[in-house]
Amino acid sequence: MASFQNRVIGALTLQASTYEEVENDASATSQAAIIVVAAALLGSLGSLIYGFGMAVILGPIFALIGWVIGSFVVMFVGTKLLPGKNTSADLGQMLRVVGFAQSPGLFNFLTIIPILGILISIVLWIWGLVSMVIGVKAALDYDDTMKAVIVCIIAWAIIFVCTLMAAVVGGGAAMMTGAMLNR
Repeated sequence: MASFQNRVIGALTLQASTYEEVENDASATSQAAIIVVAAALLGSLGSLIYGFGMAVILGPIFALIGWVIGSFVVMFVGTKLLPGKNTSADLGQMLRVVGFAQSPGLFNFLTIIPILGILISIVLWIWGLVSMVIGVKAALDYDDTMKAVIVCIIAWAIIFVCTLMAAVVGGGAAMMTGAMLNR
């Protein structure tokens, strides 16, 4: 069994064997959670510069919630909508794989560099996406990488639509509450 540090390096270097290992090691769930929280904290550092200190507190909380929901959606899409011939995955396996796929987020602190921050954000986003596809392919035991890409796209679309609907409903509720309080 590899150390936590070796697993992070394996995820960062896009080694499918690392994703296979964490998928099958139930004790790696807490390690995956550490990566999710650390990436969120490092990503919220830039918020401090602009006076949004609450992002340091709320960022990791929302990241953990998003991690669980996102992992469930990926698992559902991969096991129910697009299963492969050998597909077998549970939520714990998906949590571990999706958590380690967020390892490129450990470099989020670099996005505060003026001008280069935007380019770094794009590179980290692409790196994370590739990491996610490799992890999903491993977790769902797919033979075909394109199937993992499709699962990630469909899961992203579902999460995006649900987030948009929640924002619309939440925004509408906030507007109605504000209107009622200002009578």
